[in-house]
Amino acid sequence: MGNSKSSLDFKNDGVRAMKNSSSEELDSYYPVRPECLADVPKTRFKARVGKTLSERRWKASFSKDGYLDIAGVLRRIQRGGIHPSIKGAAWEFLLGCFDPESTFVERNQLRQQRRELYAAWKSECQKIVPVIGSGKFITSAIVSDDGQPITSDDGQPIASDDGQPIASDDGQPIASDDGQPIECVTSTSNSHDNSDAMPADSGDFDKKVLQWKLSLHQIGLDVVRTDRTLVFYENEANQAKLWDVLSVYAWMDKDIGYVQGMTDICSPMIILLENEADAYWCFERAMRRLRENFKCSTDSIGVQSQLSTLAQIVKTVDPKLHQHLEELDGGEYLFAFRMLMVLFRREFSFVDSLYLWEVMWAMEYNPNIYSSYDDKRQPLLSELLYDDKPNDKHKLKEYGKFERNNLKTGAEPNSALSVFLVASVLETKHRRLMKEAKGLDDVVEILGEISGNLDARKALDEALKVHKKYLKQAKKS
Repeated sequence: MGNSKSSLDFKNDGVRAMKNSSSEELDSYYPVRPECLADVPKTRFKARVGKTLSERRWKASFSKDGYLDIAGVLRRIQRGGIHPSIKGAAWEFLLGCFDPESTFVERNQLRQQRRELYAAWKSECQKIVPVIGSGKFITSAIVSDDGQPITSDDGQPIASDDGQPIASDDGQPIASDDGQPIECVTSTSNSHDNSDAMPADSGDFDKKVLQWKLSLHQIGLDVVRTDRTLVFYENEANQAKLWDVLSVYAWMDKDIGYVQGMTDICSPMIILLENEADAYWCFERAMRRLRENFKCSTDSIGVQSQLSTLAQIVKTVDPKLHQHLEELDGGEYLFAFRMLMVLFRREFSFVDSLYLWEVMWAMEYNPNIYSSYDDKRQPLLSELLYDDKPNDKHKLKEYGKFERNNLKTGAEPNSALSVFLVASVLETKHRRLMKEAKGLDDVVEILGEISGNLDARKALDEALKVHKKYLKQAKKS
């Protein structure tokens, strides 16, 4: 009887804690600078007892050895998101940093290996640009396009050993209000999967170093702008940590390098994960999901494939709206560029955007994600994710709701939930777009009004409805 009462008291304590966090502003976990309160969207998300993944429920989801009940965790996240106290730890599983079928010991060993690898890469970068790791960052160009060092007024190189940057708040926004593409700054550095980061040919290496150095000040300019309403980034050391992670990533990723907008994806990882290396790997895994969005060339933008998919979805589920948008010369759906590029960071408060991401990732979760990222053969990701389709109901529960729908219907796994989210927003605004939009400026204005007014939970529910409707219509045709 005594044990039963103790267990009940423990449960009641957890309920009371969740109620308290529900009534308080969850923004207190990510405080906003007082002078910026009027400029940020209102937070709608509230932790809900019995629905939000709490710290107590999270700890109870692990076995004695450390195996995670991923099905139960996904179910809880999809119902009510993740409490801020455990977001970082849960995100590492959602993004494929760790295998739920691993032990505490195995994960600790892997974490240590990754920290050592990140430290080695960072040291490599620091030898080239000593500012890295100094607690400061660069916001002015340190080399010219032909590779010549740029000096300050006293004749000293900007990226000298003293690590003093020349501060500037200038720079191009990630996307203009009309949704036009952002500027790309691409590095030619090696990818993470190549253990030899130094090219054998000195010419290639020189080119790699130059391209990387040219991107560093742009990263710094974007760091200054990113989440600047948050108290967290009043601390220059925190800004420098974000700059360091993105600089190392740009050095290691030969295909993408750095592209504006990455700071918006990386910033939450810096805030949620105290260890810089852990934040790096969480961001690296997130980029594996989003990397195609950031691939740019002289004649195409990275998110173009998702915009094309969006056009096909709207054409299928709402042909009249699609035709109207085409008549307005909006058939390429560039007005949705920013939503997809930075996953609705501009449409929601910081807290709500994190909630939106984690619920989407839970809904898209595939239990093969960790092994697919760890595979050294580097086949197509879709081949690894879907070459072992579940045959029993228990295994099927380890897939997110969105993924289960794809598996059940046999749909091609090439559409992100975020694309259906944009489609659902367009459907919601169908009447106004049809009646009031006489040009693309009107479309942008109508969609711009959703900023701060969207309910993430309802928006995701609508996205799933559009997904279901699209699969049904596509099957008929």
